[in-house]
Amino acid sequence: MKYTFLLFLSLAFAKAHAQQPVSTPGNVISDFGKTYEVDNPDFKTNTTAVFKVIFDVAKAPENPSQRNPYIETMARFLNMQEKAGVPVENMHIRAAIHGQAAYGMLTNELYKEKFGVDNPNIELLKALKEANVSLILCGQTAGARNITKERRLEMIDVGLSAMTVLSQSQMEGYTLIAF
Repeated sequence: MKYTFLLFLSLAFAKAHAQQPVSTPGNVISDFGKTYEVDNPDFKTNTTAVFKVIFDVAKAPENPSQRNPYIETMARFLNMQEKAGVPVENMHIRAAIHGQAAYGMLTNELYKEKFGVDNPNIELLKALKEANVSLILCGQTAGARNITKERRLEMIDVGLSAMTVLSQSQMEGYTLIAF
């Protein structure tokens, strides 16, 4: 009985102190989009491929003080592909931003006026833009929500609609990632 109890305690201790997966910063966007190492995956990344990806970003967190994880996924995509060996110049990323996610494109002053907190997405959006991600706001959403050129962040472009950006991008060979 004594040994059974000791075995139980040692197993419980080992489980409690087992190494947990650790997310690490990326090399493309170091402050955002942390990734986990995947040792010897069964599905191998084609490191010679040219990744042309369009993200359909329409959702936002319920808590306006939280950074939009759907936007941060683009940083994670860039970081994990680069860590896997895909050259940065082989990654062409766009975002069609609409719906609730559109409010994250407001200037800090107007975001704070609307939600009572600073816009938590600004630094992430700047980092994505510096990494050559094309951030395109749906013109229809912008019109419906009064997100004029003066009211949105400078780095944000506008398209006729998210539907246009998504369909045209796919016609240009971009692969859709939707949430």
